[in-house]
Amino acid sequence: MEEYGKVLLIAMPLFLVLIILEKMYGYYKKVDYAPYMDSVASISSGMTNVTKSVLGLSVAIISYSWMVEHLAIYTLKSSFLVYAVAFIVIDFQGYWVHRWSHKINLFWNRHVIHHSSEEFNLSCALRQSISSIFGLFTFLLLPAALLGIPSRVIAVLLPIQLFLQFWYHTRYIGKLGFLENILVTPSHHRVHHAINKEYIDKNLSQIFIFWDKWFGTFQEELKQVPPVYGISRPARTWNPFKINFQHLWLLIQDAWRAENWNDKLKIWFMPTGWRPDGFEEKYPIAKIENAYDFQKFGTQNSTALTNWAIVQMLVTLLLMSYFFGNIGNVGLLGIYLYGIFIFVSIFSYTELMDKNRYAWIFETIRFSFGALLIYQFGNWFGIDELIPFGTQIVTFFFILSLLGSFYFTQVEFKNNASFQAIRDKYT
Repeated sequence: MEEYGKVLLIAMPLFLVLIILEKMYGYYKKVDYAPYMDSVASISSGMTNVTKSVLGLSVAIISYSWMVEHLAIYTLKSSFLVYAVAFIVIDFQGYWVHRWSHKINLFWNRHVIHHSSEEFNLSCALRQSISSIFGLFTFLLLPAALLGIPSRVIAVLLPIQLFLQFWYHTRYIGKLGFLENILVTPSHHRVHHAINKEYIDKNLSQIFIFWDKWFGTFQEELKQVPPVYGISRPARTWNPFKINFQHLWLLIQDAWRAENWNDKLKIWFMPTGWRPDGFEEKYPIAKIENAYDFQKFGTQNSTALTNWAIVQMLVTLLLMSYFFGNIGNVGLLGIYLYGIFIFVSIFSYTELMDKNRYAWIFETIRFSFGALLIYQFGNWFGIDELIPFGTQIVTFFFILSLLGSFYFTQVEFKNNASFQAIRDKYT
């Protein structure tokens, strides 16, 4: 936990700086592809993912260490060769995990969050899953295990391979010449995130594009077909927890409603989007039929709500950074309590971003939980040793957040609803 937390302390500021630079470049070019609410939601999703990772909330069905110990038939000697082969094997595994996540109903739930943004920018790279509790695909690392590549090499390269997928989530970089034949580029990945019928389920590679070319899933970005981003069954929420489990909830409902056991079982492993016969008519779900004609979610927000969301995200990010930097001093119980607090915080302010009139309830839960933690530990996890009056500052933020939530839900949202009702009546 502690080592991963320290790595994230380096990676997170770098990602945030690059996201800000992309936003500034958009202002300079007078073409903004990173709306504030979308970026806040994406960064918040990334925060839930890394918190889950630090807490170790996942289980590998077959561990790589076990495979090396029991299946290795050779041991690579050269350190450079070890890392090079391991990286290629990891990328090979990534391609197939990614492909199955797009093609199989159950596995789509672990990946849908990444495609849920209706924009395409650096921040949406951070939309990563918290629903993948079980690591099912370690067996794809078998070639590395057979060669006796140590588990510590895999542990080092896995986050590096993931972080290297960040840079190509942008619309500001065009095609890159000969690199288009070797690496996944922004052009390739724009295709991957598009919902145009020409582009769906294409370009599934993560670092090396030749996997797509070898296995028949490559599609070049076409000038006459500008990509449109999102998912065909739009999430219609900024809340990452809801997005993470929307598809799973649909599968559970359809499995329950199915009249025969064959449908109840096969729905989980059928191609993504499959439903039993007649369900689209009996239990319709909002779906984008025309990629060029739909209303993006959450585009109308007051300046006050937008700024409030940014502040909430930044302060929560600071609290999370403090957590990662001091994880060795927090204690095991404190680690999980702090992680739960981060989850509750993100759930609360993203519900407010959704203009949920009952968001004040979640903020009250967050406030009460935070106050209980301070009461239980005597301060905010030792913050007073680093920052004078640190606990008082944190407490003040909790109070301010609670008051802000009441303002938006009881004043702004109600006033906006009244105005909308009047406008609808006379238009």
